Amino acid sequence: MSATKVGYAAAMTTRRELLAGAGAWGFTAALAARATPAASLTPSPPPPDPRLTGLLDRTSAALLAEYPDAATFLGLDTGAHAALQGQLPDPSVAGVAARADACRARVKELRAFDGTRLTGLDAVNLEATRYAHALAADGYDRFPYGDNEVLNTFQSEANTPYAVSQGSGFFAIMPDLLDTLHKVETTANAEAYLQRLDAYARGLDGETERLQRDAGLGVIAPDFLLDTTLKQQIAYAAVPVADWGLVSSLARRTRERALPGDWETRARKLCETAVAPALARQIETLRTLRARAGHEAGVAKLPDGEAYYRWALQAGTTTTATAEEVHALGLEQVHALSAKMDRLLREQGLTAGTVGQRMSALSSDPRFLFPNDESGRAQLLAYLNRVIADMRTRLPRAFATLKKADLVIKRVPPSIEAGAPDGYEENGPIDGSAPSIYYINLRDSGNWPKFSLPTLCFHEGLPGHVWQGSFVNDLPVIRSQLVFNAYVEGWALYAEQLGDELGAYEHDPFGKLGFLQSIQFRACRLVVDTGLHAKRWSREQSIRWMVDHNGNPVDSATGEIDRYCAWPGQACGYQIGHLQISALRRQAQRLLGRRFDLRSFDDALLTSGSMPLDVLRQVMQQYVQSRRV
Repeated sequence: MSATKVGYAAAMTTRRELLAGAGAWGFTAALAARATPAASLTPSPPPPDPRLTGLLDRTSAALLAEYPDAATFLGLDTGAHAALQGQLPDPSVAGVAARADACRARVKELRAFDGTRLTGLDAVNLEATRYAHALAADGYDRFPYGDNEVLNTFQSEANTPYAVSQGSGFFAIMPDLLDTLHKVETTANAEAYLQRLDAYARGLDGETERLQRDAGLGVIAPDFLLDTTLKQQIAYAAVPVADWGLVSSLARRTRERALPGDWETRARKLCETAVAPALARQIETLRTLRARAGHEAGVAKLPDGEAYYRWALQAGTTTTATAEEVHALGLEQVHALSAKMDRLLREQGLTAGTVGQRMSALSSDPRFLFPNDESGRAQLLAYLNRVIADMRTRLPRAFATLKKADLVIKRVPPSIEAGAPDGYEENGPIDGSAPSIYYINLRDSGNWPKFSLPTLCFHEGLPGHVWQGSFVNDLPVIRSQLVFNAYVEGWALYAEQLGDELGAYEHDPFGKLGFLQSIQFRACRLVVDTGLHAKRWSREQSIRWMVDHNGNPVDSATGEIDRYCAWPGQACGYQIGHLQISALRRQAQRLLGRRFDLRSFDDALLTSGSMPLDVLRQVMQQYVQSRRV
């Protein structure tokens, strides 16, 4: 397989075609990280190749053992894998090194496998697994710092140069995993919970070891990220251990199940003697690093930082697009979308100021805001549930295959909301035994004017992440363990587009503005992410650019910019993926004419699962060819 890359002029031509609505198969070809013969990637299902099944099953089992949190996330910590319930990944220097060595060994095995005769889903399964492992191994080989999460489905979007930050690390992740995802139905489950509390303490110390090691390499998070991280951790540590959610969650659920034993006391003692001291040690280390931290926001300052950003950008987009190409694409997209928003704003009589200024004014208009208190938050959550219920009635017009796709909507836990994204989703277990969870950050309800909320529901819920995730559950387990950011987030933006096309905003011009603002927001991300990490923009410059061009509330824009500082490149996958899917649909419509069926096309996008964008392009080419026969 050969790497494919084009020059700047060709990329500019592709952007102009996309903006003009012409579309082209060449978008991914121009930005692809690799190429695979299209004839081998037909999505029709021949019998699985038993040799490949064995290879992928071994790979899947290895990943479950390395990432027990992902095993719980997927509902696979049962039966032969039940021991994983009491384990967590090892984030120490030695633990990361062991995962890197195992990844390199699997890369060799995957490359040695002769897949030249594979067709259909088998070919896609092998290519996706090879791609993810090669990408992860490249990161391990070149950058001895931060978290390489390419192969951890539970944190696959959180590649970061910093072992601990406001949204990364055990403190930000594991308490919610224990409370929400770790089942407590039997005594064995409860014992495993206690084992994980001990592993949580050891994990905090392992991260602290890496914080110190990475600082010696010249890798320290910016001062503002450390400020938020310290604020979260210090506030949590100040609460009496007996009142920690880590204790109360186990106590409540064992009582509900009438499980014999003094689980509350055992959990409290573990937290007092192991978790709290480990958290205190991490806080002290973070305080020491804060005294040494600078204010520069991007990763260019890090050892081999420019190369690190190129890797992170590839991980986020599954392309080899350069930062300059992505930045220019973002600017063009923002301009085109601003023109659409301007026309709609003028139709509502809003003519004064820039598009960003007018959207900022709408965001603070009391008629669109829920009260910023518990009553208002309850009203907001009830509204979201109504939006989801309405969308369910519209889905048969966009999909021939209908899924149950259960979901619940929850507030981001207040203990981590200061550093958490504005919204995110966690798929339910593969067996469907629990619903998916769609989280919304309600630290300030003013960040969520009513007109912005339907689009968020379509992105995180239906027909977005929850819907897409339900299709992955039909594939071999390894495909649920490998998540490709540009495909997954590109689908979620396409789901926002479907919401509009299915009539969700037919009598709601402000909701339509919220949809356009959301798409433009992702275009802005192309600009500010590359601005931060390739052009050395400051945090303040990036926040102001986002507010001025998209009209985000300052608090929301600040949280977003800080996220891009901690997770370089990830935010660029959304718009890149959406543009690819949109181009594929336009091409299918042109080639199929009256044979084009939206429901069949949308099903075809989903049924082969998450994959790199160039593989998606070839799968959909084969779909179109099959429909032309």
